[in-house]
Amino acid sequence: MLSEKKYEIGYALSGGFIKGFAHLGAMQALLEHDIKPDIISGVSAGALAGVFYADGNEPYKVLDFFSGHTFRDLTKFIIPRMGLFDLRDFIDFIKSNLKAKNIEDLQIPFMITATDLDKGKSVVFTEGELAIRIAASCCMPVMFAPVLIDDTHYVDGGLFMNLPVSTLRHQCEKVIAINVSPLIAKEYKKNILSIALRSYNFMFQANAIPERKKADLLIEPYNLDDYNNRELDKAKEIFIHGYDTAKDLLANRMTEFGKIWR
Repeated sequence: MLSEKKYEIGYALSGGFIKGFAHLGAMQALLEHDIKPDIISGVSAGALAGVFYADGNEPYKVLDFFSGHTFRDLTKFIIPRMGLFDLRDFIDFIKSNLKAKNIEDLQIPFMITATDLDKGKSVVFTEGELAIRIAASCCMPVMFAPVLIDDTHYVDGGLFMNLPVSTLRHQCEKVIAINVSPLIAKEYKKNILSIALRSYNFMFQANAIPERKKADLLIEPYNLDDYNNRELDKAKEIFIHGYDTAKDLLANRMTEFGKIWR
């Protein structure tokens, strides 16, 4: 009986800001095991990492695009009205470094999850101008001003779905979820800012819990929480964490089951 699924393997890539470079490391390890995606679904940092892969770049080469850049190169501080930073420079960076201009032009089918701030719902983009939709998916509320697309304000897709397995599940035989923001309750400073940020992160990470169970293979690096979101210079270190986590998981699977998939 022929499968009714449209794709064999899909990647679901989580949000995670600077931790998104671990996605590239994990995808590099998967590629070295000849496990390639037929479709990719990404949210926030996962959308950013995934789009460079879907545009035809090997994961480790994507680091070159960010080399020498700082957080300030990609964002611009503005007089706060709807956010502290503007993403126009970030949009220009994406446009100048991707060959594809629209989602449907990418070499691998791609899905971008963002949040419709006006109607309060999760939205999945599968076509349209690429750079502005990546920016919308990455637009962390308060830090960045919402991204306006067709008279609608969009913010970070992680508000409702920080690990977009559901967007792929009905289309793919197998879904590999890479979650670079697992829920970790570690020590924290007892001040108002730390408490606010911790609560905010917990809300983002909590909606990934049911999504994790829907994946056929789950890759979760647990050693990324100490990286500051502005540390673009640590991209290679973060990449290696993701690579080692995926490589070890795949090796353990082969040892225990004699194959990657159960």
